[in-house]
Amino acid sequence: MKKKPSMPTKPEILKRHTVARSRLFRADELHLRFSNGEERIYEKLCKGGPGAVLIIPVLDDNRVVMIREYAAGIHDYHLALPKGAIDQGESLLDAANRELKEEAGYGAGRLEFLKRFDLSPAYMEHGINVVLARDLYPERLPGDEPEPIEVEVWDFDDLLTLVMQEDVSEGRTIAALFLAREWMQKHG
Repeated sequence: MKKKPSMPTKPEILKRHTVARSRLFRADELHLRFSNGEERIYEKLCKGGPGAVLIIPVLDDNRVVMIREYAAGIHDYHLALPKGAIDQGESLLDAANRELKEEAGYGAGRLEFLKRFDLSPAYMEHGINVVLARDLYPERLPGDEPEPIEVEVWDFDDLLTLVMQEDVSEGRTIAALFLAREWMQKHG
């Protein structure tokens, strides 16, 4: 196992204040002083709430359950993994199972936390918790989506074909799929 390199000294936060706020986001400005005396102003999007989950649902026959939904950021529909916010007081794994039921129409008998992904650490606090869901069974809960979500099932053994689809463009979905494949090969 590789030795972890020593970490540099974190910059000192001289001043922090909110510069913008919306229903979903808060942006803060940070006035920082680095260990060499240099000062800079950074902006970052701040997290709100207890976090989020992204679920990799794998059927017993080694097919992965994907969803097609509208994405406002690209103003188009895309194929991705189910995901959503963790509700206040809800555990990470309970949130994963709830979102899976709401978005894909499956519950999971077995849930495994794999890793937390930072979405864009240079300017965002936001991250997402990646959960592998197996031993799936049909169960649907009502969700908060404005229209029905289309569910597609893909062969997990041909992951490259899946992620090369034009409508599979979300980086966290692609990273999570490869992580899950490697995890399952090592841990069963």
